Amino acid sequence: MSVSVEKLENSMAKLTIEVSAEDFSKALNKVYNKEKGRISINGFRKGKAPRKAVERVYGAGVFYEDAANECINNTYTAAAKESGEDIVSNPSIEVTQIEEGKPLVYVAEVALRPPVILGQYKGVEVDKLPSDEATDDDINNELKRQQEANAKTNEITDRPVKDGDEVTLDFAGTVDGKAFEGGTASDYELKIGSHSFIDNFEDQLVGMNIGEEKDVNVTFPEDYAQKDLAGKPAVFHCTIKKIKEK
Repeated sequence: MSVSVEKLENSMAKLTIEVSAEDFSKALNKVYNKEKGRISINGFRKGKAPRKAVERVYGAGVFYEDAANECINNTYTAAAKESGEDIVSNPSIEVTQIEEGKPLVYVAEVALRPPVILGQYKGVEVDKLPSDEATDDDINNELKRQQEANAKTNEITDRPVKDGDEVTLDFAGTVDGKAFEGGTASDYELKIGSHSFIDNFEDQLVGMNIGEEKDVNVTFPEDYAQKDLAGKPAVFHCTIKKIKEK
């Protein structure tokens, strides 16, 4: 994250805040994982459609607004502190650049504390404000949030896939030897053990190595939303491209 300050008239300032492309991409994935349970796409059970499939149907920017809010909420307080300015108002936010693969840029217009010329103050009585100390729960919640936000992901090259890994894969599905809508994706990110796909799909990826190809055999459930696939066996040709762990 970076921040620059432009002083305006009447004790106002404009903070231009840039969030890295990597952090914006993480926010997109977080929003997708939060919202996917409410999304229905032909070819997938409700809540199980890959992000790429959702974006093809609803548009590439379907998760942009929520991801931008996620980034702003996670960075504004630190950016305001880094600016070194004495800010006395809530910010007026405007996003000026938003596109996956590029940094997210937003502008926060704020009021600054104006210079004070002291008048007669001796002998003036004031009431002491009550303390607003953080509770143990406040501290623990913030520590947990920071831990989750700063968890490092390491790319693995010297072992096969295991439960809990995050893998990047290509897959192409067929039923009765024919491709079906939503059954193909490239560079799809999947956490093993998340049960985002049809039962037993993820289990069959365990033990695969980077670059390895494999046919994964599954059966669509009888109550599958897309009736022409319900209860039918399917084959997904999968290629593992990356393995990561936290």
